[in-house]
Amino acid sequence: MSDRIVLTQEGAQRLRGELDRLKKVERPRIIEAIAEARAHGDLSENAEYHAAREEQGFVEARIRQLEGSLSGAEVVDPLSLNAGSKVVFGAHVTLYDVDTEKETRYQIVGELEADVSRGQISLGSPIARALLGKNEGDEISVNVPAGQKTYEIVDVEYR
Repeated sequence: MSDRIVLTQEGAQRLRGELDRLKKVERPRIIEAIAEARAHGDLSENAEYHAAREEQGFVEARIRQLEGSLSGAEVVDPLSLNAGSKVVFGAHVTLYDVDTEKETRYQIVGELEADVSRGQISLGSPIARALLGKNEGDEISVNVPAGQKTYEIVDVEYR
């Protein structure tokens, strides 16, 4: 896989929102917590101070990560790809699990915006890799931790 960062418009907007919140809300809150902890005196045994500094490190690292990723990211509008019923980046795909007879819906997104709880899977995930280039009605087989799974592509949609 390449170092290229691709995002949907929605994903880029969500990440910019997180970056904005970290800079405007979390960073000032932590700075205030550090100042308050310093006011309590001896820093060597001040758990509040050390906890706030550790949190500051995490927040600053996430800010750097988001700034770096967003600055070099390619934002792709799936609608502009004109893929029809073919599965490409940004597609919302409804899958029918042949074994369990249940349907699942995923959107194929960039690695930074992937969130399985929201039904968004990374472009590099095994299921997404198996789906790319396929069409509605095709069947795919995927090796997952539970073993081999077979899915039928029921619907491909772009929004």
